[in-house]
Amino acid sequence: MTHLSFILIVSDPAIARHAAQAGLDYLMVDLETLGKMDRQAHVDSWKSPHTIDNIAPIREAVPDANLLVRVNPLNAGSKTEIDAVVERGATDVMLPMYRRPQEARRFLDLLDGRARSALLAETVASVETMQETLRIGCPDRVHFGLNDLHLERGDDFMFQPLLRGVLDAAAGDLAKAGVPFGIGGIARPSTGLVPAEMVLGEHVRLGSSCAILSRAFHGMAASVAEIEAEMDLAAELKTLREAYARFTEGSEADLQENHQELARRVEKIASG
Repeated sequence: MTHLSFILIVSDPAIARHAAQAGLDYLMVDLETLGKMDRQAHVDSWKSPHTIDNIAPIREAVPDANLLVRVNPLNAGSKTEIDAVVERGATDVMLPMYRRPQEARRFLDLLDGRARSALLAETVASVETMQETLRIGCPDRVHFGLNDLHLERGDDFMFQPLLRGVLDAAAGDLAKAGVPFGIGGIARPSTGLVPAEMVLGEHVRLGSSCAILSRAFHGMAASVAEIEAEMDLAAELKTLREAYARFTEGSEADLQENHQELARRVEKIASG
């Protein structure tokens, strides 16, 4: 059975340690600021306050953890930024908001194998040119970002690209190339506008093996005590992985039934 990996965006070393102990696969420091407020000022989305100084303390607190750092889109300072995050202990580096395969290749060249590479495909062009991107240089993994993707497409709700076939061809290209990928974020079990458990059925249908945990998993908590007062993180991750496992062990008919019901709910929310 495919393991479902989770990523938690975190800046506090103690919370990072707690999350790793609960079974998190990746801790993520998010440095992306360039252009993000312009794109997402009108939506209730994550806008990171993280800085490069958050990396080393997390590396020291959890020395054996996978530490993913999202850098800024390619710009004149990308080499300096990538060099700095690698020096501070990033095991994985993610490039957001790329559009052309040549940008992905440039990122891979700048990283030069010093850490694992991750492409965040969150533009229409990056999704549509996935096959060409894989031809000129395979990343270690890809993640599909639904927030910016749905905004660029003019969709009314974040999950519409997932259910309208937008990712299907690119997901198939990644599967053929043997490149693991993840999709969007995931809410806490039995919460959110659409049930997280149903969304995981789409992960299985498309072949995704990773999701970023939504803000609901930490609620911008300032301490481990605040998180523990709200939830048992390990138990919630277990619940999500069990839901994912049920779909992996089910039939194609089960996946299609879930897809159709989820699409119906999403379109109803979008139209409302």
